[in-house]
Amino acid sequence: MSEQASSFWNRYLYFVGIREQNDVLRRELASAKDELSQLRENAAEVERLRRLLSIVPPDEWTRQGTRVISHRLGPNAALETFVIDKGSASGVSTNTPVVSPDGVVGRVLRYSPSAATVLLITDPNSRIPVISQKNRAQGILKGEGPDRELSLQYVPQGVPVEEGEILVTSGLEEIFPKGLPVARVTSVGRSGSSLFQVVHAAPLFGSMRLEEVALLFKGTPAPLPQPGADGAPEPASAPGKPGKFPKTPAAMAPPQRPAPPAPAVTAPPVAQPAAPSKKREAVTTGQKREAPPADGAERKKSRKHPRAEGQ
Repeated sequence: MSEQASSFWNRYLYFVGIREQNDVLRRELASAKDELSQLRENAAEVERLRRLLSIVPPDEWTRQGTRVISHRLGPNAALETFVIDKGSASGVSTNTPVVSPDGVVGRVLRYSPSAATVLLITDPNSRIPVISQKNRAQGILKGEGPDRELSLQYVPQGVPVEEGEILVTSGLEEIFPKGLPVARVTSVGRSGSSLFQVVHAAPLFGSMRLEEVALLFKGTPAPLPQPGADGAPEPASAPGKPGKFPKTPAAMAPPQRPAPPAPAVTAPPVAQPAAPSKKREAVTTGQKREAPPADGAERKKSRKHPRAEGQ
């Protein structure tokens, strides 16, 4: 009986140890899975950044990477846009070109000091002058909205355009540098009553798959002036030319405070001359009047009328 109890107790301790070991192994396996997932994410990010760094900007242009931090999703999205994490503090301005390793993405629509909104080439408000890479046919590439192909407008009848041909920027609008790939021609048609061909093209990127993009600057990007106290950018006037631009209240010198008044020095009171009496004033004006009597008795005598003699 004692042997059975000892054997049962040993088996119990064995199973308890196995359970504790299994718990440790499960925790180690979960940690290894998390680490493997993080390593895979880092490897994917390295590959994306490597492709982004492979973008070679044209001469006199510089490249700056940025991350996509927000997308406009849903049927109520008015514009085909997304938001990046670079703004005027990094030199971003309106119409700054935005590209990906596959081709042109869009241009900056509006910006703030730390972020900017990018208008995609698929938006109906987007217009880009392009030229076909093989046949050199020129036209205007217009966006048609989400999940729709682009349209190449104003290509005259008879100008050769082939399916599968790459459309690149022509540089005529002076926003995008010349020669950047934009789209691939998918179909070429003709309209009997139109003077232009009907050409459709597909963008070279997927807007929902973009995580990092590159900004192109002509020269070295310089931070833009930040808004002043009144919320408007302060124009920088050239040195030595005052008055070229109107100064904002934030740029004006603070008003000079008036000096505190000196303490008033009180002079000793000066005895004022007594006001002249009415009789004295009458004397000065030419009227003859008698001087007032010295005492009250003389004053009463002067008031009595003299009696005539014989009364």
